[in-house]
Amino acid sequence: MAMENFDEYLRQGEPNKSEKARLWKTAIGLQQVDGLQPSEYLIDAAKQNIEGDITIEEVKRRIDTYYQQHPPKSDQDRTEEADKVSARIAEMLSEQTFSFSPAEYLTIHRRLFTDIYDFAGKMRDYNITKKEWVLNGETVLYASADSLKATLEYDFEQEKKFSYKGLSEQEIVEHIANFISNVWQIHIFGEGNTRATAIFLIKYLRKMGFKKVNNDLFAHHSWYFRNALVRANYEDFSKGIYRSNAFLIRFLTCLMFNAQASLKNREMHILADTVNDTVNPSFDTVNDTVNDSVILLIKEKNTITASEISERLNLSLSSVRRRMKALKDAGKLQRLGSDKNGHWRIIV
Repeated sequence: MAMENFDEYLRQGEPNKSEKARLWKTAIGLQQVDGLQPSEYLIDAAKQNIEGDITIEEVKRRIDTYYQQHPPKSDQDRTEEADKVSARIAEMLSEQTFSFSPAEYLTIHRRLFTDIYDFAGKMRDYNITKKEWVLNGETVLYASADSLKATLEYDFEQEKKFSYKGLSEQEIVEHIANFISNVWQIHIFGEGNTRATAIFLIKYLRKMGFKKVNNDLFAHHSWYFRNALVRANYEDFSKGIYRSNAFLIRFLTCLMFNAQASLKNREMHILADTVNDTVNPSFDTVNDTVNDSVILLIKEKNTITASEISERLNLSLSSVRRRMKALKDAGKLQRLGSDKNGHWRIIV
């Protein structure tokens, strides 16, 4: 995995290098919310930055030059986005600046996605839906384009008025979970909403005095963070599914207070709710749930690797490979092309 390249700096324990390595791990880890992976070129440049050989500005300049000379071969290749946004996140997290305002939120998005999205830093002017793996292909109901500005300003104003004085750790986490999930649900940006929200959250927590936010959570569990936001904003009473901040609270408790908890994406899947409600779920039922999860991830990205599925579902690599083989043997999945450059085709 790309982030393992930086573990050596954490083991060495040199404060300056360790801090830079953590920033880069967070920056690269956050690309996983959209299934993106950085290039080896970016990894090498990041290492040079950690060593002190080049500045973050030089990293950004090199990445820009590299993609001018090596443009993506297709619209599906988003490596350039992963590289540029990773470098920009590392830069922004190294800065000791922040203003709690909607304008800051918009600025974060603009800085992250300038020259990647035409609408960088701008509120969307259209309504959206997004099929979610964790919702079995369903979508959260996002705010209407007509109400974005007013809704965002209202949430920020209410948060400014709120007093945390006298609250317990649990109450603080619960309130922040409610605030950040509400802001995310507005979904003011067409794309890049979760990454912008994560950077805003980290900086907001620093402002509140949480100087040692455990950003390793974003390095290793950014997809869990996104799925937790989704589950906090989805309900379907006809199927017995209700909004739940429980997963987001679990993540934030680990993030803010270095608590230890299991962060498994598959536990958030709405199919898992059905399995968990069964008194004695059969082995076949649990297998069907995980197999459905594998298929949904392939629908989302047909070039996904077994390693990526293993990481997203918190399953062992050998277990994922067995399930994919079983799906192929059952005639539900087909591999087209080579292992390196091919893709998956879903038969059923």
